[in-house]
Amino acid sequence: MSDGFYEAIGGHSAFDRIVRRFYEGIKTDDVLLPMYPDDLDGAVWRLTAFLEQYWGGPNSYSDERGHPRLRARHAAFRIDDVARDRWLRHMTAAVDAESLSPLHRETLMDYLDRAAHAMVNTMGDVDRGDRTAL
Repeated sequence: MSDGFYEAIGGHSAFDRIVRRFYEGIKTDDVLLPMYPDDLDGAVWRLTAFLEQYWGGPNSYSDERGHPRLRARHAAFRIDDVARDRWLRHMTAAVDAESLSPLHRETLMDYLDRAAHAMVNTMGDVDRGDRTAL
């Protein structure tokens, strides 16, 4: 592999830490947690492998699961602006805890922000109770 983004931020260890921190936030989120399986280990592997592959690491995700098909894989879930913003809040906290360089942080968050916006598939008001906690 070349000296790309994957290596520059710390390779597998960095992505693993980011994803595990992200899921610690998900465990406390009443909107997002119901969208995940009870056992988060598989979700941790899938997100880590996906991000690693996207950023120039090993092709483990595609080897195991095929093409990512992000929108299709998330279509079964009602993802509105509240869910998107909560996902981004947890991911931002996880990325910020990694203390990346400003350029690497901006590069990664730009992608994650665009990906989160692309997953929205429900418009309008979805009754989920109090939304002021965002």
